[in-house]
Amino acid sequence: MDKMKFHHIGIAAADLQEMLQHLNGLLEIAEVSEPVYDQNQDGTLCMITLKDGTKLELVSGEVVKGILKKRRFLYHICFSVRDLSKKVQSLTGEGDVQVTEPKEAALFQNRKVCFLSGELGMIELLEAKEG
Repeated sequence: MDKMKFHHIGIAAADLQEMLQHLNGLLEIAEVSEPVYDQNQDGTLCMITLKDGTKLELVSGEVVKGILKKRRFLYHICFSVRDLSKKVQSLTGEGDVQVTEPKEAALFQNRKVCFLSGELGMIELLEAKEG
C-alpha cells in the first residue's frame, strides 16, 4: 500500500509579506523561498522551512479569496505520494471529493498536484520526486 508522506501545511494569506512578518514573530524560521506566481494555481506562493524542518506554504491570490472571506487561514495539508493518479483514485473511492484535476505546480519544479476534500479537510497530493 502506497502510504502518504507529510510534506507541508498550506496557509492562505491576503498578503504574503504581512503573513510572513506575523509568522516570523511566532515561529523559528530557517528559510523562506522567493515568491512564485503559479498561473495553474492562480496564486502567488512561497515555502517557509522552520528550524525543526516543518514546511509551511503561504498562498495568496484568487485561489484563496473565498476561504479568506470566511476568515480561515489554514488552507490545506499536503502529502507527497509516489503515484498521484492511483492515490486520487483510492481516496475518491473511499469518499473524498476531487476538487481539481492534477496540474503542474511551479513551486514544486512542475511536479503535479491535485486537491481533494474529505475527512482530513482539504488535502493536496504532491507527486513525489523521482529517485
